[in-house]
Amino acid sequence: MEAEMAGTGRAAAAAPTGVGPGLPGTPVLVRALSLLAQFSEQRRALSLSELSRQAGLAPATALRLVRHLTEWGALERLDDGRYVVGVRLWEIASLAPRGHGVRQIALPYLEDLYEVTRHHVLLSVREGTDAVLIDRLSSRTATEVAYRVGGRMPLRTTAVGQVLLAYAGPELLQELLAQPPESQADPDSLPDSGSLPAARLRAVLANVRQSGVAVVRRNHPSRTVSVAAPIHGADGGVVAALSIVVPDAETPAHELVPLVRAAARAIFRNLGHQAKTSGAWRHPQPRPQEPGRLPA
Repeated sequence: MEAEMAGTGRAAAAAPTGVGPGLPGTPVLVRALSLLAQFSEQRRALSLSELSRQAGLAPATALRLVRHLTEWGALERLDDGRYVVGVRLWEIASLAPRGHGVRQIALPYLEDLYEVTRHHVLLSVREGTDAVLIDRLSSRTATEVAYRVGGRMPLRTTAVGQVLLAYAGPELLQELLAQPPESQADPDSLPDSGSLPAARLRAVLANVRQSGVAVVRRNHPSRTVSVAAPIHGADGGVVAALSIVVPDAETPAHELVPLVRAAARAIFRNLGHQAKTSGAWRHPQPRPQEPGRLPA
């Protein structure tokens, strides 16, 4: 299930080895991005002192950078003196081809799935070692879940994550397996889909590639089942993952599989029609073993 792992967002910019936002010689851009990286689902509004402390910057440096970011529109100042993320960042982010481009084409099919399920329909892309939710459609009466658009989700323990991981190539899997177990822990999963050991995870991913779908069950904040399928791009690589999330006891997972597969293939066909206008939807990762061929 695509639980948005609030508070686990990555830093806005990776500093070179031995360089941190508060260390001498750190580029101004890195310091400015480190301020933006302090905002999260739990910390939507921060004071200047909080930004300075959490980013490890001197108060005078933080003040100067915050002023520039506010003037540009990356930050906005509230009446109580705290700062929030500015709308201009949303304007820039909306131009990302792997986000807005895929979403624009996929939206009609997301709406179709939503009309059938009346719960949750999710669209995600991979960013590094996480899945990022770029769109969701949810009814007011849908079962309770914990995620938001723009939120990050683990690859190992979510349905969209397992789909994206299964088609990403062996290097990414090795990177995830090398991470310490505590960084992979996901208490929201049921035992059969939790923090999977290496051998079990490899078997799960092999099954995803063979069947073309991933199924994950969770018990928090409610018992749900998520069924996800890959969305292929014009070059055969997987550019996104689509999933349906419903109460676990309401609809058998096997009944959702044809719906998710059909929608993912329809989006693939439309992406193919748009391939001439932009190649930016292609993710910089190895292609599947059989490029251009959709799973059975």
